[in-house]
Amino acid sequence: MAVRPGVAGADGAATAPPSASSADPSASAPATAAAVDETVETRGIEPVPDHERRGRVRELFPTWVAANISVLLLTMGAGLVVFNGLNFFQVLLAAAIAGAVSFGLVGLLSVSGKWGGAPGAMLSRATFGVRGNYFPGMILWVARFGWETINAVTGAYAVLTVLRLLFGIESNTPLIVVTLLVFVGVTFLVSGMGRKVLNICNTWSTYLFGVFTVLVLAYLVTTIEWSEVFSRPAGGTAMFIAGIGTIAAGGISWIPTGPDFARYLPHSAEGRKIFGTTISGALLVLVPMVLMGGVMSFKDPALAKTNDPVSFLGEALPGWLAVPYLIIALIGMVLINSLSMYSAGFTAQTMGVKLPRAWAVSINAVISLVGGLLLMLVAKSFYGSFISFLSLLAVSFSAWVGVYAVDMLRRRHKTVRYDAAGLLDTSRTSRYWYVGGFCWQAMTAWGVALLLGLGFTKCEWFAGPLVDTWIGKNGLGWAATVLLAAVLFAVLPAPREKELRTAA
Repeated sequence: MAVRPGVAGADGAATAPPSASSADPSASAPATAAAVDETVETRGIEPVPDHERRGRVRELFPTWVAANISVLLLTMGAGLVVFNGLNFFQVLLAAAIAGAVSFGLVGLLSVSGKWGGAPGAMLSRATFGVRGNYFPGMILWVARFGWETINAVTGAYAVLTVLRLLFGIESNTPLIVVTLLVFVGVTFLVSGMGRKVLNICNTWSTYLFGVFTVLVLAYLVTTIEWSEVFSRPAGGTAMFIAGIGTIAAGGISWIPTGPDFARYLPHSAEGRKIFGTTISGALLVLVPMVLMGGVMSFKDPALAKTNDPVSFLGEALPGWLAVPYLIIALIGMVLINSLSMYSAGFTAQTMGVKLPRAWAVSINAVISLVGGLLLMLVAKSFYGSFISFLSLLAVSFSAWVGVYAVDMLRRRHKTVRYDAAGLLDTSRTSRYWYVGGFCWQAMTAWGVALLLGLGFTKCEWFAGPLVDTWIGKNGLGWAATVLLAAVLFAVLPAPREKELRTAA
């Protein structure tokens, strides 16, 4: 009979296997069920046992709606018109393609969360090895810092705009500090509460944001000079493709997070439903928001250039609509950051941070606060910094995606799915120890693809040596990174996991 290696606790330290009484589901189920029903989720990176898998696929819909409730999509839509020179139909098509590709990948890789019952950062140990996982994990963690900083700044700007519209209070340095501190603090609180609170908040924000988005669309339909909008000539193919990459970068950043929200789903949940629910929830918000930003920019091109990415709403919309819309959008931005920090807590734990998940996110909260202050008080161009960050974000996540996707494809048969004890065991006894704790095939594919992807990348901070190639000019470095990582990992010799010990 097969005997698994020692199971580890949430901090990753190996422990002895549980006793027969503690391993009995009937003995532990009542206590565990009570813990799951609590308001604050206490489970960390340890895989969710089968008897706790009471999630439903439909819960993913409001999650991915909420993940896209951001006025940054308006700014990005405006950028497609102002900087990429696209017309109405190109913006619509670019948003649809970008959303379908990026969140299609989110949906596909989310299925691994159902298979292994663990966060993506934890399942990644099976791909890269228990030690090798530190390297891509660290880069993903740093990238998440940047994403949360951008969202925190946008949320703070939304608060400042509401204060100006309602009370005539103008922005100043002390007020910027206070609003950013409040935004990050609320985000930390919501993310620390965990899955149950996030699901409730996501559901209500979906309804509220949907109502006000319809009102904004109705206002635009009746006030925009549509003859001017539709008379705009089409932009070039290169700019159209680059625009797809810009919009897709945001969705790509959610791919490693997908399994985090699918880990409570039962094994019987259908993969195609997970895929369909994820992509439909994202597209429901992403496409209209990007298109609205593009349409608004025909009237006010400054939408794509302002240092304050949300203040334009006070000018573009009447006060009776701008204020409630911004408040709802602000709630959405809190949820986006909360979803990101929720997953960041898992990443921190896999990196060796010996804190409960709810407190592990405090590291991200502090860094996003400091980074947000620098961006709001020091940076000269918000949009330029944002697009540069998106370019680097897409490449850093894409290298991980290519390798992880191939590894997941190899685990499509139940007999080779994720082993809970092996994921938690970071010692030499782990099933995923490979060679010295590293899966050299995965590390090679990831490292080569990451370097090549950076070579195709150009932003405010640097330009890679391959930016003048067709791939570089069309902004397809992220796509090349995914494909190269996947192909390299697929053609290298298949990794061999350690066999489970056999009892005497």
